[in-house]
Amino acid sequence: MLARIRVIYLRRACQVFFLLLFLFLLVRTGFQGSTGPADDIRMRWPVHFFFLLDPLAALVNALATHALYRGLVWSLLILLPGMFLGRFFCGWICPMGTLHHFFGNWRSERKRGRQWIESNRYKPWQRTKYAILIAVLAAALFGSALAGWFDPFSLLVRSLSLSILPGLNYAANAVLAPLEHSHMGVVQMLGGFLHAALSATVLNFRQPHFRLGVLLGLILIVLLALNLRVTRFWCRALCPLGALLGIASRWSLLSLHKDAASCDNCNRCLLHCQGGDDPVGTAPWHKAECHLCLNCVDACPQHSLQFRFFRKETEVVGPNLPRRRAMAGLAAGVAAVPLLRAETAMGRSRDEHLIRPPGALEESEFLSRCVRCAECMKVCPNNALQPAFFEADLEGLWTPVLAPRIGYCEPSCVLCSEVCPTGAIWTITPREKGWVVGLGQENRQPVRLGTAFHDRSRCLPWALATDCVVCEEWCPVSPKAIWLEQVEVTDVDGSHKLLKQPHVDPSRCVGCGACEYACPLQEHPAVYVTSIGESRSPGNQILLTRGKEKAQS
Repeated sequence: MLARIRVIYLRRACQVFFLLLFLFLLVRTGFQGSTGPADDIRMRWPVHFFFLLDPLAALVNALATHALYRGLVWSLLILLPGMFLGRFFCGWICPMGTLHHFFGNWRSERKRGRQWIESNRYKPWQRTKYAILIAVLAAALFGSALAGWFDPFSLLVRSLSLSILPGLNYAANAVLAPLEHSHMGVVQMLGGFLHAALSATVLNFRQPHFRLGVLLGLILIVLLALNLRVTRFWCRALCPLGALLGIASRWSLLSLHKDAASCDNCNRCLLHCQGGDDPVGTAPWHKAECHLCLNCVDACPQHSLQFRFFRKETEVVGPNLPRRRAMAGLAAGVAAVPLLRAETAMGRSRDEHLIRPPGALEESEFLSRCVRCAECMKVCPNNALQPAFFEADLEGLWTPVLAPRIGYCEPSCVLCSEVCPTGAIWTITPREKGWVVGLGQENRQPVRLGTAFHDRSRCLPWALATDCVVCEEWCPVSPKAIWLEQVEVTDVDGSHKLLKQPHVDPSRCVGCGACEYACPLQEHPAVYVTSIGESRSPGNQILLTRGKEKAQS
């Protein structure tokens, strides 16, 4: 009995450790400032560590690209032991599972007495996750990483990074600001100390805000709230990673041994069962659903439940997905890709605001790799990367796009390429990016995200004969991509005056968005960036003429 209690405590300690490690790495997935040279801006921690342990991301990456991106091979550390131990990852390591485990232990009116016991019995709807797994794998075969919508790590990082953490950051600043400005010296000192301590550890150096943040936060909150009705509903019914590990567990050497003779059907084993795998002695055991939480073993007063190696006296039931549901999942995955790409297939031109991060692959390859984890968005120092909504059609929902009105791409920053776990944003250096004077490579073109254009009907020097050179001042490249032409114009009073009117040199513009970000016309900027001219797409170019040189693709 003492040994069993110790194992329970060991499992809880593992859950707490990995959850805290996950949160620590998530908090460190952010720009903390740099005092070193421009080519030395990099992450100091392996912030995408948990994605490297994600066998679902690795499998989808391999199916969609016919290759395995570096680092994802570490997922075998989870998949191979799972073939011998079962779904230990879900019950001991997964931070998403730990959160659901915590909320699943909360009591509610739906989880009392017989209702609580009945809710922890195996239900046929738990097979849904296998259909989802088949669907996302089928989509991957057609070159689309739709698994990112359902992958537990992507979902958790996306929801926390784009919604929960920014909200907590805002709340903390709102509370600390009055303390720092208090007229009481002690309170002011305390507020300043707390603000400095939190800024050095968990707070962002600037308040982040993301589009769709409310929606993404609500998705996580609803999934957690479902635990008040069914314990770990996400893990039981929807998680494709859990389904993959459940399938791998069919070869598990570790099984639950039930001594039916000593079982008195007290049902205490069902009170805290996390997987809904029917550990009760009179029912078949659903091995693929068991999270190895060991709660059933600890709760059994007759000691009739034990996990043992190479013991198969107990009747074991596998995933057992009906053929119709399997075919429905396969059909859904096969049909999803062309349906989500229907607008593009019908000849609709690409959205001009679909500006990808520096280092992003060509669009089809990008969508085959991106798992919508939002790591690149969280790490962006200028809050420039935002989750896509309409810009990339439905297939590109929640993938990263540059939103210059919110922020611009920092010339020396390549952090987004460093934290990408799947290679959707290829790893580049500031030298390869080529935006910083002195770091560019000879005979090598800089990475281009797009091209800026002026709307002369709104530009102050063009439309209103008013001085404004903000866009030229903010242009970070050298020589500047925005140049000024001094002209004589007539204002509304008929007076003649000299003005500097801005022009864009498309051969120098890299599409960083600084000009659009800084434009004083807030409602609709007079200078805007589109994706045309981007380096990653040979088919999205414009005719550039400079002297006698002409390039067209």
